[in-house]
Amino acid sequence: MSNATPAAPDAVRRRAIIAGVIGNVLEWYDFAVYGFFVPTISALFFPVSGALDRDLLTYAAFGIGFLMRPLGSIVFGVYGDRVGRRNALAAVIFLMAVATFLIGLLPTYETAGILAPILLIAIRLLQGLSAGGEWGGSTAYIVEFAPKGRRGYLGSWQQVSVAGGLLLGSAIAKLLYSDLIITPAELLAWGWRIPFLLGILVGGVGVYLRWRIDDTPKFLEVEAKGELAAAPLREAFTTHRRATFNGFGITLHNTVAYYVVLTYMVQFLARVGKLPQADALTISTLGLIVFVLLIPLTGAVSDRLGRKPMLMGSCIGDILLIFPLMWLAANAGFAAALAAQLVLVLLLSLYAGPGPATYAEIFPTKVRYTALSLGYNSAVGIFGGFAPFIATWLIDWTGYKLAPTFYVIAAATLTLLVLRPMKETAFMALR
Repeated sequence: MSNATPAAPDAVRRRAIIAGVIGNVLEWYDFAVYGFFVPTISALFFPVSGALDRDLLTYAAFGIGFLMRPLGSIVFGVYGDRVGRRNALAAVIFLMAVATFLIGLLPTYETAGILAPILLIAIRLLQGLSAGGEWGGSTAYIVEFAPKGRRGYLGSWQQVSVAGGLLLGSAIAKLLYSDLIITPAELLAWGWRIPFLLGILVGGVGVYLRWRIDDTPKFLEVEAKGELAAAPLREAFTTHRRATFNGFGITLHNTVAYYVVLTYMVQFLARVGKLPQADALTISTLGLIVFVLLIPLTGAVSDRLGRKPMLMGSCIGDILLIFPLMWLAANAGFAAALAAQLVLVLLLSLYAGPGPATYAEIFPTKVRYTALSLGYNSAVGIFGGFAPFIATWLIDWTGYKLAPTFYVIAAATLTLLVLRPMKETAFMALR
């Protein structure tokens, strides 16, 4: 391996990217399926008075998983920069599969009392540790295989796979909530366990795929030259401190908009818009389908126009439109809510497509996994994972159903300020 050249043959590149994308879909299915079963999980694990209080506790448990992501980015990032992307990514998906499977085996509050939510939170922490190593690792892996001029397009498939995992989770939730397979009583009794127990199967497939892929040409080149970072974490905070800060800043809009639009929106439409849960999941699933289709297009466009116009356009679009769009979703019925969701995913796709390439391009190969993961996951851990909780809490605290829009606007504004002085990276060689 140490004699590998910097360029990978097309067949090797294609096989590696496909395996990386499929593995990422399965990883994010495991992590995100929790968010689509909030009504059921809240009833089974947090039996407090009032649906709002139950949702707040369930979303808090959802967010707690994200607190481990910075630690995961350090553990798996350092390992990936020192030993290789492939080994780290295989370990990441194995941990996620086991944790998701364990959720499906948990006793509920009715049978185990307070131990049930404690165990749920502990497993969410394990999932967060895994997720902390996934996003940055899969981004580095895919972009490092991409030739110059196609990093935006090929890197966008990392986000396609994340959205694909969400789509898979949303589709299964829609199927189980639709009464076509099981009744609501059966869903509450045992059916909710199905998507979590499936995690071990999809995770096993992901591990198999990742063990069979090659490491990236860029990593092998650095390894062959003996230029691997001795202390990637220290270098992220010293030599590449500004880039790590930029990684944090450009993630604020990315993560807040992502989790509000693609995860929280289901409950917003059900609680605030008064739509049936099945209809809210239909809107979510259709929005995710459109999102998945748009991401490669916006990634490819960024290879020609540059990353910054796309990223800044997404921020400006949300600053101007998130309020009227969520008002429409909350007040005008199914068709209007669907239209609003489609516009929101269009704006999000402007960021999601160029995003992975942008993150990878601001760091050199020898610290890319660690520094990218740390900057990204620190922002996600603080602001993204708790976005559904914060959105729900803001409505309760202010009594104003559109209060979550101000959270999105604030995040987009801060990211816009970080993006403005950054250099355009689309047309530079990958370091």
